[in-house]
Amino acid sequence: MGAKAAGALAVAALVALPPLLPKYHLEVLISVLFWAYLGIAWNLLGGYAGQFSFGHAAFFGIGAYTSTLLLLRVGLTPWVGMVLGGALAAAFGLFEGYLSFRYGLKGPYFSLVTLAFAEMLRVVAVNTKAVGSSLGLVVPTTREAAHLFMFSGKLPYYYIILAMGALALALTWKIGRSRLGFSLAAVRENEDAAETAGVDALATKLRAMALSSFLTALGGTFYAQYFAYIDPTITFGPSVSIGALLPAIVGGAGTVLGPVLGSFVLTPLSELTRYALRGRAGADIMLYGAILVLVISFLPQGIVGLVRERRARAGRR
Repeated sequence: MGAKAAGALAVAALVALPPLLPKYHLEVLISVLFWAYLGIAWNLLGGYAGQFSFGHAAFFGIGAYTSTLLLLRVGLTPWVGMVLGGALAAAFGLFEGYLSFRYGLKGPYFSLVTLAFAEMLRVVAVNTKAVGSSLGLVVPTTREAAHLFMFSGKLPYYYIILAMGALALALTWKIGRSRLGFSLAAVRENEDAAETAGVDALATKLRAMALSSFLTALGGTFYAQYFAYIDPTITFGPSVSIGALLPAIVGGAGTVLGPVLGSFVLTPLSELTRYALRGRAGADIMLYGAILVLVISFLPQGIVGLVRERRARAGRR
């Protein structure tokens, strides 16, 4: 079976099979697509631009809190609130990125700055009563209202996150083949050489920052509506940032399908280890972490890199 045929079959299965799945399996599949989506959003900055962010929870939280507060305070539908939250997150991303890139922060220094910004927002949210402080915010779910992003079952949420992921993938594919994509690759490989060749490294990285921030914020709104509850620790905490970058790294950073493949491996693996080691506090996380270390150590280019390497070897033979 060719790659295109396999891809078409996978898409058909993702569209047609979920209504037939048990509730638990559907929830796992939603979780897979959700983390794949966040991985795609992170990949635009961390993979294509080579700027590893450890603080994408900042944009995630901005999106979640903006849409939720607009819904609770003024009754604005989250379908509009998520776009406004995305715009606010993009503006914050540009601010954060400009402060970092303008003064030459790279590598671990940039990663630590992004982590610090996310932690700063978490502390602000915890100590601000207007946004619920440490108690968080509860999204009302007393009735089904599609125009308010509220559904009684899980299936509508599945198709929403599936559509979000498909659109994010299409955007990533288009960017990768555009002038911006080539500029991002040049900056990632050698920023000084890219600037010598005429690439505006600062503007290029800021564009990647804005796009990645915007998409991540949309994921925050989806999370808020799906789980109907948010608090500072959940939305601005490091678990979101780590959960967004791991699928891309394991699947193949800087590739279109890397975050999707990574999520389809990591999320079920997390569920299986949690089930197998239930009752042993922290044991599932330790095993999950050990497996991640092994995967990253032996697959530095991710799953996509491994597939490409094997294809290259087969071609030489």
